[in-house]
Amino acid sequence: MAAADAPVSALQPRAASCAGRLLDADRVLLASHIDADGLTSAAVAAAALERAGISFEAVFEKQLDADAIAAIAERDYGTVLFTDFGSGQLDIIADHEAAGDFVPVIADHHQPADAGTEYHLNPLLEGIDGASELSGAGASYLLARELAGRPGADERLDNRDLAALAVVGAVGDMQASDGQLHGANRAIVEEGIEAGVLEETKDLAVYGKQTRPLPKLLEYASDVRIPGITNDERGAVSFLEGLDVPCLADDEWKRWVDLTDEEKRTLASALVRHAVSRGVPASKIDRLVGTSYLLTEEAVGTELRDASEFSTLLNATARYERADVGLAVCLGDRGSAFERAKKLLRNHRRNLSEGIEYVENNGVTRTEHLQWFDAGAEIKETIVGIIAGMSMGADGVSRESPIVAFAEKTDEETKVSGRATGPLVSSGLDLSVVMGEAARAVGGDGGGHDIAAGATIPAGTEETFIEHADRIVSEQLS
Repeated sequence: MAAADAPVSALQPRAASCAGRLLDADRVLLASHIDADGLTSAAVAAAALERAGISFEAVFEKQLDADAIAAIAERDYGTVLFTDFGSGQLDIIADHEAAGDFVPVIADHHQPADAGTEYHLNPLLEGIDGASELSGAGASYLLARELAGRPGADERLDNRDLAALAVVGAVGDMQASDGQLHGANRAIVEEGIEAGVLEETKDLAVYGKQTRPLPKLLEYASDVRIPGITNDERGAVSFLEGLDVPCLADDEWKRWVDLTDEEKRTLASALVRHAVSRGVPASKIDRLVGTSYLLTEEAVGTELRDASEFSTLLNATARYERADVGLAVCLGDRGSAFERAKKLLRNHRRNLSEGIEYVENNGVTRTEHLQWFDAGAEIKETIVGIIAGMSMGADGVSRESPIVAFAEKTDEETKVSGRATGPLVSSGLDLSVVMGEAARAVGGDGGGHDIAAGATIPAGTEETFIEHADRIVSEQLS
């Protein structure tokens, strides 16, 4: 890694120790989470293990609880590599380690439980922010770099090409929510650029620049709501038709990537002027421009070219019980797996659209310090957090307070997801603490990051959970 990057240097001894254990193992069970960061974490680790000649099997879990860890122990692997989870469950894992069930190797970035283990790679252990400076995929990447060049590894590869997947994981984990990646993530970006697998550009900060027709690109761009364009199909079309930019080709709307650099600048400038004329505050207009991370080895105009769109594609696989598809795409399958992933993505987008519509139609309930909604069985519990985050700023949903969403998990359990914004976190909000403490107060458990966190609680305790969460948010923001 870049020698000047102190956070990365601080983590290298831990990464080297973990790599050493894996190289000593006859075979490894690789266990990972199901979101975009979890899939890319697993893919980075899988590629590195294969290149190092280490036999492994991969499994995925929605939630790493006591039952899931017990099932992992029953698989009878001497070494288990946990990626993008494991730190928060270290107390349970340590019990299995003490019983001789397996030796854990953990590459994670979530808040560790109060227990110890020898092979534990986590930025928080070195004072590095795991919510904004290094993702689970980033931790896997540091491990992969230490595996490269070791005895048995493919000497032609130094694993820097895996930086592209690590960046997809970080972007998917909302670590670029303020417009760009920082800290140890920054060093990974630089290695990806040096390896020729990444390109970093300043660009319009909207989702879908690779694949969406221009009217849909602007209509669905909701991070900065622009009156007359956001959620306004006719307004978006009228805006584009009034520009001195050829937005049509053969009577078909172009995509952002189809425009020349000059045409992009013209459109972006006109969009800013329109926002100013409609009274959008300067602080929000500044968010219209951000950093884009492009995967240079992927085809232009596909879902895999832009890190943001790639991460959404991955969420459309594992969150619908098809982690195998997402992993195959990450590992290079551009045939059947990619086609299957695109079909899953279309279903995912439809579910997200319907979920946001549900929130807009049913509204949110406000307490003094937060807002919440209970989707019951109307929204799939694996995507309710995504919908909560996307709903912030929609009609009737504020960006000035955190949002909490409930969805039915089983007849006995409710999934809770919390989402916030960068300014709220800067003001002292930590949803990981909110979710964890409020959940434990009602007999559940939770955790995550300051800007996005989740929990599982007993069904029927939702309103009591909100009472505790509201109090904790009040204490944090005061």
